[in-house]
Amino acid sequence: MSRQQRDALDTTLRSVPRSATPPTLDELRNGFAAAATRLAPEGVRTRRSVLGGRPTLELEPAEPSGPGRLLYLHGGGYILGSPDTHAGLVGELARRAKLHTTSVEYRLAPEHPFPAAVDDGLAAYRDLLAAGTDPQDLVLAGDSAGGGLSIATLLAAREAGLPQPAALVVFSPWVDLTLAGESVRSKESADPIFAAADLRAAADLYVATGDRAHPLVSPLFADLTGLPPLLVQVGANEVLLDDAIRLAGRAGADGVEVTLEVGPGLPHVYHHHYGHLDEADAALDRAAHFLTTHLRAARRSADDLQPAH
Repeated sequence: MSRQQRDALDTTLRSVPRSATPPTLDELRNGFAAAATRLAPEGVRTRRSVLGGRPTLELEPAEPSGPGRLLYLHGGGYILGSPDTHAGLVGELARRAKLHTTSVEYRLAPEHPFPAAVDDGLAAYRDLLAAGTDPQDLVLAGDSAGGGLSIATLLAAREAGLPQPAALVVFSPWVDLTLAGESVRSKESADPIFAAADLRAAADLYVATGDRAHPLVSPLFADLTGLPPLLVQVGANEVLLDDAIRLAGRAGADGVEVTLEVGPGLPHVYHHHYGHLDEADAALDRAAHFLTTHLRAARRSADDLQPAH
């Protein structure tokens, strides 16, 4: 992989000017949309829909591989982002995995603080099952706050007595809103995007005076028993590095099949830089392979349980 590409990306990310005064929420949202938005890739059709009472963006590759379905929850610290800002990233994952994908526009804080996002994730998951999607044909993915939300959604589904999907992939997940991870401090100079104060401000808006160690706020502190096979991908140059490392350890200790990948010299959700960063393309390929491999395994297992005729 290219050290030159990593260094160039780090320089570009560090060149983004920081205002002397804290930006307003609208300025943050508009700036994020301008910086992050990439269109869905060629060959992936998009259309608007509704799931669980929330707007969604449906992304369908030209040749879907079968009945498999991906539910995606975008990042943005629970206060920013939308399916539109993530259409490129999600479309790339959908294209590589050849999966019909639904990206949910869950409600954002501070207008809709916790547990609104979890309620929306659970409602979308519940509606997919109610519409006839076999859980063995369903996988989840999310990045940053959406990674934490994906796990929280499955914890809420477990508590509601709903079956688990075939697999889960998270990119640079934010799973500890207490900010107890050592990398929140030790990686601050290495992280070209975030400082600890950025995480604290987003957590303040999402949780306010609530319990930041609540398992649906910070899934790191949840019992993860019964969750599906999990792939965690994270960059080494990010303040959320320890969130990913501790999540993988907790999942493994709770009996979850888990794979952790730490990308040397890479920033938060480096996957956004597909097409310009070799590591991003390779990570998306591995994530797609992980999802499709577990979908096939879940389908074989389900077929094996069918009574013989």
